[in-house]
Amino acid sequence: MATKKGSLSISSENIFPIIKKWVYSDHDIFARELVSNGCDAITKLKKLDMMGEYQLPDDYKPAIKVEVNPEEKTLKFTDNGLGMTADEVEEYITQIAFSGATQFLEKYKDKTTEDDMIGHFGLGFYSAFMVADEVHIDTLSYKEGAKPVHWVSNGGTEYEMEEGDKQEVGSTMTLYLNEDSLEFANEYRMREVLEKYCSFMPVEIFLSKANAEPEYETIDEADLKDDDEVIEHIHEDAKMEEKENENGEKEMVETEPAKEKVKIKKRPVSLSDIHPLWTKHPNECSDEDYLNFYRKVFMDYKEPLFWIHLNMDYPFNLKGILYFPRINTEYDSIEGTIKLYNNQVFIADNIKEVIPEYLMVLKGVIDCPDLPLNVSRSALQNDGFVNKISEYISKKVADKLSGMCKTKREDYEKYWDNISPFIKFGCLKDEKFCDKMKDAVLFKNLDHKYLTLKDCIEANGGTVEDPNAKTEDNKADDQNTEKKEEDKTIIYYVTDEIQQSQYINMFKKQGMDAVILGHNIDSPFITQLEQRNQNIKFQRIDADVTAGAKEEVAEEEKEAFQKTSDSLVEIFRKELGDEKLDVKIEKLKDENIASMMTLSEENRRMQEMMKMYGMSGMDMGTTSTLILNANHPLVQYVVDHKGSENTSIICKQLYDLAMLAHKPLNPEEMTAFVKRSNEIMMLLTK
Repeated sequence: MATKKGSLSISSENIFPIIKKWVYSDHDIFARELVSNGCDAITKLKKLDMMGEYQLPDDYKPAIKVEVNPEEKTLKFTDNGLGMTADEVEEYITQIAFSGATQFLEKYKDKTTEDDMIGHFGLGFYSAFMVADEVHIDTLSYKEGAKPVHWVSNGGTEYEMEEGDKQEVGSTMTLYLNEDSLEFANEYRMREVLEKYCSFMPVEIFLSKANAEPEYETIDEADLKDDDEVIEHIHEDAKMEEKENENGEKEMVETEPAKEKVKIKKRPVSLSDIHPLWTKHPNECSDEDYLNFYRKVFMDYKEPLFWIHLNMDYPFNLKGILYFPRINTEYDSIEGTIKLYNNQVFIADNIKEVIPEYLMVLKGVIDCPDLPLNVSRSALQNDGFVNKISEYISKKVADKLSGMCKTKREDYEKYWDNISPFIKFGCLKDEKFCDKMKDAVLFKNLDHKYLTLKDCIEANGGTVEDPNAKTEDNKADDQNTEKKEEDKTIIYYVTDEIQQSQYINMFKKQGMDAVILGHNIDSPFITQLEQRNQNIKFQRIDADVTAGAKEEVAEEEKEAFQKTSDSLVEIFRKELGDEKLDVKIEKLKDENIASMMTLSEENRRMQEMMKMYGMSGMDMGTTSTLILNANHPLVQYVVDHKGSENTSIICKQLYDLAMLAHKPLNPEEMTAFVKRSNEIMMLLTK
């Protein structure tokens, strides 16, 4: 054919800067696009063979070969797909964004399916100009009598096309790298890029370095394959060793038999696993398969807790595996990785449109060929269909967890501490998820036994309301009026078993129980539970002194008790220099407790909310209450020795001890407390 020159059919002279800086978000993504196009071409050729319109050679092995050449500063992508004629190059390459895959599907829409159409040849090809100053295409169509084509463009709007010299059916893209992209001529850098984007492509991918010294390996002759390139045959004699026999005589004994080996040119190893685990049916996969896949993909050698294998064909095609890793840190520092694929082509990590936010703590892969991608295959187009996929994933996770809670409760309890943060976060973010998980949320009590919300309510003397059993009148009442505080079942909780040990001991002596809620997500979570279940109220055990922990003051003692109380309030406010200090006197049953601090549940949650929104420095006034035990000798000493020189030090020490059991002291308070403790010990020496 005669050399042909022309202009690319594009709508703007600035198309290449747009491709380089806007269409593709990652600089290295060109490799994915060119490999995807090669996969597409191979898939089409195989389909033509299946439909009887082309016959593949008997020794045909679909493959994509990538060759780096640091000396020439080039990068080659070669596939043995269906290739292109001159007219097809004109149509698919010179008309940007015209999809060869789209036209192919239209032509064969009654004979094939769209499932295996990976790339849209057109704009994807032009991603090569992100890294290349000049690109060559050498291609030979599968069509009988087709002539090879050589096409060249230097990244402007001009191109040249002439007859080429390619002998094999398929296409080779040669990229002459620009100075800013020479890293891609490095074998190790390209291996990294290909492993990132193409690890699970449905076609084997091989990487090589031009002019590299050949490498060899030696194998047993029995393992020789027809396509191995034999260098030499090697005979290894049997190995003999002198040993003593049963009669005590020495003789030569064969320790290893003779071997026939072959030295061959080292077999290339594909960078692509063409049958990844998620494409298989769950019944075909063993636990070891799942664990090996997890280690390979995420380079994490801590075993995951468990996993969910997603396998759906209708109403959309979606496959994948989600792993639940061990979580040992606070929620806000957790970050998982869920890799999104489209027909085994890597798209991106953690696309929020597909993966619900609360599942981002998981690790896994999701492959959905039906995802509506934009032209760069990097981000999702806005589509209500995407929401359905997200809802499906959420539903499958909830079904797995709730099912495990019912049928494998012992295992579920072992996992609970690790998975509870993301489950609670999911309940806060997704009402449907919360509905499905309501009976699978567990609470750990002071004896470290796990209870459901229903168990907690019943353990505290309440009853579980059945929303389905309510009359229409009762439902209307619930909407118009909230349940009275005194009618609610109180579920007590602790946030720090060490810090609140004094209160825990009081509870245990009363035969009472509490649940442990030590995570920073627990505060908003229990608020949501109270909103959804108006018959319950969560209260930390240091919010107030329970009735069972104190004695009733006899009628004849009330006047004297009131005078003592007034006196103690006056003394403590004076000695602590705080006229607004909230002091309350109680007769506690536990005589070992002299003082303690309480903070109302409402005030605590307000403080936590303000802290969450960065308003912790605001003055909230007096929010905590100092409880003094009138039955304790130290408190009685203060009453009886109002003017004593030791009264002040005792008041301050009782206050700090109560505060220490309530929350950590600030640096200045702790310094004063330590100094005062030393002074008290010095008094004991006198």
